[in-house]
Amino acid sequence: MSPMQMNLKVLLPYGIFADKAGVLRIVAETRAGAFGLLPHRLDCVAALVPGILIYETETDGEQFVAVDEGVLVKAGAEVFVSVRHAQTGADLKQLRHQVEQEFLTLDAQEQNLRSVMAKLESGFLRRFASFEHE
Repeated sequence: MSPMQMNLKVLLPYGIFADKAGVLRIVAETRAGAFGLLPHRLDCVAALVPGILIYETETDGEQFVAVDEGVLVKAGAEVFVSVRHAQTGADLKQLRHQVEQEFLTLDAQEQNLRSVMAKLESGFLRRFASFEHE
């Protein structure tokens, strides 16, 4: 790796989502807006908001990663992005479709979870009420 390149690791709670060497530039989104990282930028830490992370390599060109909120840390040539969810796509249209499908799946799972929790809570309350009357 040349001194004009960075290593990018996108970390999820359960593993490494992406590990890219030879990254020329990175653009990330924070509450204050988008900002860019070049190899000689000073080390920094940034809180990320849900959005699109863009990075560029000589071999792959510009790549897009949809990320959930998280943290970006730049230390020397190493850049770590830690988020809860990430999706990658060849272009923004494909990435948007993937993210929409992911949100629909998560929404359905969340509705199922809420239903199960409501049943557990009502069962607990019924048992507690019957125990109180004994």
